[in-house]
Amino acid sequence: MMNRRKFLGLGLAAVALAPTAVSAIDFRKTKPDTWTADDVESGIEALYGAKPTASDKITLKAPKVASNGGAIPVTIRTDIEAKSVAIFQDANPESAVAVFTVPEGGIVDYSVKIKMKASGKVTVIVEDKAGKLHSAEQEIEVALGGCEG
Repeated sequence: MMNRRKFLGLGLAAVALAPTAVSAIDFRKTKPDTWTADDVESGIEALYGAKPTASDKITLKAPKVASNGGAIPVTIRTDIEAKSVAIFQDANPESAVAVFTVPEGGIVDYSVKIKMKASGKVTVIVEDKAGKLHSAEQEIEVALGGCEG
């Protein structure tokens, strides 16, 4: 029978030996024009340098009417083997919301809360392993109050 101290020591050793191949790209540093673009098309161009193709392989869920523009729940799912996922919106002065690096073999099933100061469209871009861009969009009506909700 193994005592608690020995068990914990083995667990810590296993954690220390676990591979740490997690790497993320700092898109604010490598693609700064993405974060100052005032429209979705310019933001996508600054980030990827290409235009996406609409895809039914992406599920984008958000409320049709958001009562609080300061915390709109958005869920993104896809079976596309993704390299990155980006979220844009056309209601705020800067269109980029977030860009995620997807690790090798990663599953895209993300839920985030975004801010929108007015009604508008949310656009999700999924970059596949070959570099092809796929997109999905959804209109969201923001009730009075916007981000100040």
